Amino acid sequence: MSETTAVLALADGAVFRGRAFGAKAEASGELVFNTSMTGYQEILTDPSYEGQLVAMTCPEIGNVGVNGQDVESRRPFVRGFVVRNYCDVPSSWRAERSLGAYMAEHGMPGIAGIDTRALVRHLRDHGAQEAILSSVDLDAERLVRRARDVPSLVGRDLVREVTCGEAYEWTEGPWVFPGGPAGAPAEPSGRRVLRVVAYDFGIKRNILRRLVGVGCEVRVVPASTPARAALALAPDGVFLSNGPGDPDAVAGAREIVGDLLGAVPVFGICLGHQILSLALGGRTFKLKFGHHGGNQPVQDLATGKVEITSQNHGFAADADSVRGRAEVTHINLNDRTVEGLAVPGQPIFSVQYHPEASPGPHDAEYLFRRFVDLMERA
Repeated sequence: MSETTAVLALADGAVFRGRAFGAKAEASGELVFNTSMTGYQEILTDPSYEGQLVAMTCPEIGNVGVNGQDVESRRPFVRGFVVRNYCDVPSSWRAERSLGAYMAEHGMPGIAGIDTRALVRHLRDHGAQEAILSSVDLDAERLVRRARDVPSLVGRDLVREVTCGEAYEWTEGPWVFPGGPAGAPAEPSGRRVLRVVAYDFGIKRNILRRLVGVGCEVRVVPASTPARAALALAPDGVFLSNGPGDPDAVAGAREIVGDLLGAVPVFGICLGHQILSLALGGRTFKLKFGHHGGNQPVQDLATGKVEITSQNHGFAADADSVRGRAEVTHINLNDRTVEGLAVPGQPIFSVQYHPEASPGPHDAEYLFRRFVDLMERA
């Protein structure tokens, strides 16, 4: 790893100095922390991180390298990466190159050797905030001033930066160890193949694999696709994907989803869940530092069961604003925020967390089968 100095400057004046890895570059955005112990490659390529810098709480990063199978999208969307200890010599049999080489290829700067515990405590106390990570400009005072001019995520439509340019079919199924993704649905033969239109607000590939795995034919469409065009494809159901930023700022999304409600079963995840709440007449709000990690406890209010979930979001649905139009089905046990919604008497539901999590946890995979059951009964 290079010994070149790198600087992380926060808008509130906090400064962290460390060693650069990845690209010799500069990146700005909202700084958040992720508590996952594994899966840094999936984190880097999750489109929901568009516009953000990510700090990992796990102290050792890079030890398993990077490979071409574990990406969740066409490229990395994290702007910059912050770690305690960076390992430049991967030891996994699946590694194809080092994390630093991968980041350099995509122009992503990283900083290592800082006290990430102190950084996380700072973000928990003061909230996620705008920051600049630089291995080019090392003037801390100047970087702090510039960080204060970095635009907030509030009010920005970042979905337009990550959605697909045109519709496409997805046929790859779930992972079969050790070879990799399979091409055929995992459900038993004889079950009706269901047609799903998936709105791409920043969709992760493992969501698509899970849909194929429960027997669906999947067509992915851009986020701006009118409801009438989606319904013209004669889907058995519509899926609303994850994605970045402020749900209230996604142009046309709530109107599109509103036009879909009542026509076909609808299932939303993460940003799709938030947009569904807006389409139902609800509101969303920004969390202090968001939920980012693979260890968030969520309770199913119908069964009392607690699931350990993977999450990545900085906004949440307001429970009071959807009262009378939808019911809260799941809550976060850390802060009691809404983690699931359903429309009584209609095949419409959503969750804030990620049941498709790759590498995990997998407690909530059953939700994809629930979607299939709703489509089969519709």
